[in-house]
Amino acid sequence: MEMPEYSDYDGLGLAELVAKRAVTPSELVEAAIERIERHNPVVNAVVYKGYDDARKWATGDLPNGPFRGVPMLLKDLHMPVAGWPRTSGSRYCRDVVDTSDGGLTRRYKQSGAVVLGKANCSEFGILGTTENAFLGTCRNPWSLGHSVGGSSGGSAAAVAAGIVPLAHGGDGLGSIRIPAACCGLVGLKVTRDRVPNAPAGYDYAYGLVVDNVMTRTVRDSAAMLDATGVPEPHSPFAPPAKARPYMEEIEASPGRLRIGWRGRPGLHPDVEATLHATIDLLTRLGHEVFEHRLDIDLRALNTARGPSGGGNFAGGMAGLIEQVGREPEEEDFEPMTWASLKSGRRVTGSEAMRSLQEMRRLSHQLIAAFDDLDAYLSPVMTAPAAELGWLDPLKASPRELSERQGELYPFCAPFNFSGQPSISLPLGMSQDGRPIGMMFSGRYADEATLFRLAAQLEKEAPWKDRRPQVWG
Repeated sequence: MEMPEYSDYDGLGLAELVAKRAVTPSELVEAAIERIERHNPVVNAVVYKGYDDARKWATGDLPNGPFRGVPMLLKDLHMPVAGWPRTSGSRYCRDVVDTSDGGLTRRYKQSGAVVLGKANCSEFGILGTTENAFLGTCRNPWSLGHSVGGSSGGSAAAVAAGIVPLAHGGDGLGSIRIPAACCGLVGLKVTRDRVPNAPAGYDYAYGLVVDNVMTRTVRDSAAMLDATGVPEPHSPFAPPAKARPYMEEIEASPGRLRIGWRGRPGLHPDVEATLHATIDLLTRLGHEVFEHRLDIDLRALNTARGPSGGGNFAGGMAGLIEQVGREPEEEDFEPMTWASLKSGRRVTGSEAMRSLQEMRRLSHQLIAAFDDLDAYLSPVMTAPAAELGWLDPLKASPRELSERQGELYPFCAPFNFSGQPSISLPLGMSQDGRPIGMMFSGRYADEATLFRLAAQLEKEAPWKDRRPQVWG
């Protein structure tokens, strides 16, 4: 059967149709495939089409999880699927094919979801745009001349265009929250180690990188985290346990929260307006909202990451080089990646360890700054999605890219360093029709408060009926 209304449902809505036998998983897969074939030539979100496997899985004995029969996509980075390529966005990895599913891939399949393919990303997840020299540029469904953000941009574009209701992303310095903001989605960076991805995640930059999904509704985000956010057996880094399922949290009132907020000089006028509209809404809802500067040197925290981040990238590449079977050459990589590898290889052990020590010290200060806060509000970005080309890895030098990313994305990274949860919500639109995300960050391991607040804001300032120009 045809499903013209397929894109109007969120993931749980589609799963409910399957449970009622109103549709079959195979029909949902075909609806998603039809949309990939129609929209992907325009947006270039899907870079590997696993149609044959998806059709087989859809007709098999799917687990009875919350997303039984629902199509989803995985980012083409750190997400092994047996028999599928994993390019990591790089021509250097064009021949890498995984022989088994990764740990998080298995968790998504256990949720009942049908994995349909791989989504576009920046090379090795380095850049905050998805203008990939190997996989091609991913275009924003809201405005085709603008970026989808990165590094999980293909996943965000596919969800925003109605191809799938949810898709996997990874966030190391904002790579879930930034694409979510660019594409008008819900994007939660979970607490460090909340969603294990063994063994692929063991080199996740000592905990800075986390996995989760981008969705169009808060309840899809809550349900998938309930399904995947289960501690890895025998892990020495398991996060604190949650009090109850997040699907119960979104039904609860957040109460009166103490919410600090921060802007900065030079915000785009539409971002500034959305920030203050959000503050006004929070105040009307009864929250205590006040301007507040976190008592921590965020510049020092960013600087501290440099040596350990570079050394970790070089270490991760060492394992990949063994897998590929040859040393990379300069033409194998985008200039930013090549420069990152060379500088990472120069980091000494003492420099890397000193970097980690300083990050740990400053992260303690950031977490302590939330002793008197329930949540902290800021924009995700200083401006709406950038024009394509402004962060193009082949048009700008590595130095220019670093400076431009620092200018556009100053708010996300600190909460990767500290491991705290942080969520992007699509609470505004620019005057020319680009989504604007507002970011709420919470206490360590306190996704519950963020979910309660997000559900309240979704109800009071709904976004689900907004439609991009490429849709459905």
